[in-house]
Amino acid sequence: MTRKNIPFTTFIIIPNNYFIQNMMKKLVLSLFLLLGAVVVFAQKGKPLFKTPFGVQAYTFRKQFPKGVEATLDTIKMLGFTELETSGAKGMSATTYRQLCDERGITIPSVGADFTTLAQNPQELVDLAKTFGASFVMCAWIPHNGNEFTLADAQKAVEVFNKAGKFLKENGLTFCYHDHGYEFHPLGKETLLDYIIQHTNPAYVSFEMDVLWTMQGGGNPVQLLNKYKNRWKLMHVKDLKKGATKDFTGHTPAENDVVLGTGEANWPVIIKLANKHGIKHFFIEDESEHEMQNIPQSLNYLKGLKE
Repeated sequence: MTRKNIPFTTFIIIPNNYFIQNMMKKLVLSLFLLLGAVVVFAQKGKPLFKTPFGVQAYTFRKQFPKGVEATLDTIKMLGFTELETSGAKGMSATTYRQLCDERGITIPSVGADFTTLAQNPQELVDLAKTFGASFVMCAWIPHNGNEFTLADAQKAVEVFNKAGKFLKENGLTFCYHDHGYEFHPLGKETLLDYIIQHTNPAYVSFEMDVLWTMQGGGNPVQLLNKYKNRWKLMHVKDLKKGATKDFTGHTPAENDVVLGTGEANWPVIIKLANKHGIKHFFIEDESEHEMQNIPQSLNYLKGLKE
């Protein structure tokens, strides 16, 4: 056997010296500790946002009227693979679904107005089935001006429980999307608390809109902890720091800002949403600069780490 054929390990000599052996043990231990630190660092570097990126169709309210296909191309180009929508005016649900399928875009959640929910929930079942959706979402309870009352909340509870049961029997989950006006105080709690506590968890779930929650004076972190798995969906929107808070359910467009630049504590919110089982997050941008804001918001979410 020539020298070049001798295995490298043949030349590794373990010194018969206590001091050197002790130093080598310390070196090996240090290497293991270093490796452990690397593993921990790698774990902390995992993305915090774990689900597919979704968007609410209202974000593209100015683009869809100019061309449905072109807008869906834009949604795909931005990297979204989930869309919350009720479809497009003048286009059948079947055609709309086909256009989304061709672009790898799924529709987990469809929107519903309160009247249809109360009077014709079968229409919503048909739409959701055509789109392949699992959720039906209502984002507004009719009320007089800015005066959302206990009577309005009681009417909503009645409609939500009845329609939610019907939707559940048809394989769908109903969610109510809060909009800020529900934070009118009711004793030590709010009308939103009343709605959540008086609806049947088997039939009624909720979609948290983070901007409207904060705009109404609510705390997203506290509400996620308080009602845990009642939350099934989320609108990912940030409220401008210092924006006026009230119970109107309205705020100027400039108060809808790029994620991470507003009041929301997104690392904590997303962590809790993951913990409580929220699987679908929809970015919704109601500003006048949605095409500039969306890429920045996406980059922010992608940069969040555990």
